[in-house]
Amino acid sequence: MDFQRRLQLYLVGLVIGGLLAWFFMGDRLTNMAWTPKERIKLRLENTLLKATPEADSTLRAWNTTLADLRAAMPEAGVTLKDTRRSNDSLYYAVTAEVKGRPLAMTIAVLADPRSDSTATLWELRDR
Repeated sequence: MDFQRRLQLYLVGLVIGGLLAWFFMGDRLTNMAWTPKERIKLRLENTLLKATPEADSTLRAWNTTLADLRAAMPEAGVTLKDTRRSNDSLYYAVTAEVKGRPLAMTIAVLADPRSDSTATLWELRDR
């Protein structure tokens, strides 16, 4: 079998494999929703339900709500190197733009989501 025939068979296999991957994975194949940062943002978007009293007073002073923060999560950025870990909690460093204001947030979640799946806005400040 010469090189040209091998190349043709390889390309046919590549196309068939790509089509099968698209069939089974669909949009997940190209949207990067499986990466750690995207999984974190998805978790925070669905579970950010509480705020500490200090963060809540900052939210009220800036005339924004937790729902606004949750709505900004898909475009937010998560800085994994600034994430802190304690014995049972994770403190994610998140940056987002909410109502035209660039914000930096610290959001606390339990490392084991089975015991409590809610996320708490721990700190909120201007970027």
